[in-house]
Amino acid sequence: MTTLPRPTTTLTADDARRIALRAQGFLGAPDRRAGVRGVLRHLGAVQLDTISVLARSHELVPYARLGAVGRKTVEAAYWTGAHAFEYWSHAACILPIEEWPHFAFRRRAYRDRPHWNHELPEGVYEQVIKQLRAEGPLTSTELGGAKKTSDWWDWSGTKVAVERALMYGEVVCVERRGWKRVYDLAERAVPEALLHDELDDTECLRRLVRLAGESLGVGTRADIADYHRLKGDQVDAVIADSGLVPVEVEGWGKPAWADPAALATPPRGRHRTTLLSPFDSLIWERARTERIFGFTHRLEAYVPKPKRVHGYFAMPVLAGGRLVGRVDPAREGRTLVARQVTLDGPKAVPAVAEALIEAATWVNCTDVRVERVEAPGLREPLTRELAGLLG
Repeated sequence: MTTLPRPTTTLTADDARRIALRAQGFLGAPDRRAGVRGVLRHLGAVQLDTISVLARSHELVPYARLGAVGRKTVEAAYWTGAHAFEYWSHAACILPIEEWPHFAFRRRAYRDRPHWNHELPEGVYEQVIKQLRAEGPLTSTELGGAKKTSDWWDWSGTKVAVERALMYGEVVCVERRGWKRVYDLAERAVPEALLHDELDDTECLRRLVRLAGESLGVGTRADIADYHRLKGDQVDAVIADSGLVPVEVEGWGKPAWADPAALATPPRGRHRTTLLSPFDSLIWERARTERIFGFTHRLEAYVPKPKRVHGYFAMPVLAGGRLVGRVDPAREGRTLVARQVTLDGPKAVPAVAEALIEAATWVNCTDVRVERVEAPGLREPLTRELAGLLG
């Protein structure tokens, strides 16, 4: 086992929180010139998810950092000009195209995988590759159909084949069209200089550990492993040579590592006030969110309705570098509906109102209606604040 150097830097919990906020793009002036692509490269991964309430999560992530950037602009930034690809990282994620070589370790692991949940009919894989070569890019429907029956899990042989080819790296998802993956051959979609699996596992892991540390600013072993869903022993094998430096964070009670660039200058600047997607990388890891913000975050979309506490798609509210509440949103025509609002006391009211108004403007709503506030005494102050902002 590699012997790691002892930390020479001690951070307060507030230091660590501000470093994390800056690393995630929520503290300091946003780089508007770099735009959505800059956000993607800064974060290293943007999670995709099927749920769409205000917007889909991959749209909400740049919005939370840049403000009301157009939704068509977001999609174009990801999918035009071979700037990104979709692959398995923290989950299904949009990734910067230059990181293609560093996921070779995962592609190799899939190729070596002995067991799969779906059987692959003989000859179908080769037929899918042949069809994509002749006609691509194509959706699975255009390839011959995604399902055998109406059950979501009952994939057709074509769907099994093209998803297997995506995992192997022979096929790439080059965009989402009506939320369907659009597949093309990697040899066409990935720039030639990047289209290789030459890097060994150690080099791939070292790069992803370094990227995770830079995107987090500071994190524990579990935080760093979770970012690209690595195993703990994979992190252990490369972290000493990753370029991250060991630090001690007061109150964390666990070893931590930081991006040395994050330690070089104190984090200062304006804090962003915004609604966060439940799939935002700032709050991916529940234990980290509790440790840094003292905030328990759980997506309840898959929880039976009677057991939900905060709502179907409760979005944490970030303000002043703190998580100050939650909003479970919906849309009715041109009205943004706050179905349920949780506030961390009266001081959170202006921030939550500001976040709701900006979100409403972004999705072309002209009004905001509050239905339920967990602390009933704060409902009237919140509606009054909203009315003042709406003018």
